[in-house]
Amino acid sequence: MSPPSTATERPRGCTHLKLRQLARRVGRHYDHCLGQSGLKTTQYSLLSHVDRLGPVRPGALAAALRMEPSTLTRNLRPLQAAGWVALQPGDDARSRHVVLTAAGRAKRAEAQAHWKRAQLALNARLGEDRVAVLHALIDDWLAVLGPDEGEEEDGGHVARSQGDAA
Repeated sequence: MSPPSTATERPRGCTHLKLRQLARRVGRHYDHCLGQSGLKTTQYSLLSHVDRLGPVRPGALAAALRMEPSTLTRNLRPLQAAGWVALQPGDDARSRHVVLTAAGRAKRAEAQAHWKRAQLALNARLGEDRVAVLHALIDDWLAVLGPDEGEEEDGGHVARSQGDAA
């Protein structure tokens, strides 16, 4: 597929703007609900991924989240300080694994009830069929667009939308 000629073709709106508007609106909804647990949506997502993946190397966790390693490190600090995640020695002296602590499991379970309420409210407001169509469209777009520059081809497979991850 060749790119459109800028001289003769006109874009249909701005996809970036529309996606940002939707992301901000949905983000505020989740932030409001998850905030009642004392977590930000990014923190809940991190706890959920670590819980699902088990002891995981920071690089693999960053890839699963489609996040820069430096951003992951910055986002893990408050979770470590709160005692919800820990870095443990890995298979050799140079590697480490991120693990969820008992307190982290409890915090995630508390937040999951708020996440579930947020998701069910969206499902009720938008309709479950429309939500499923949106998820399928997003997954399709991610597959069509492929990995970001510098991202490995299979680096994002874990990050696909899954039930109660968020």
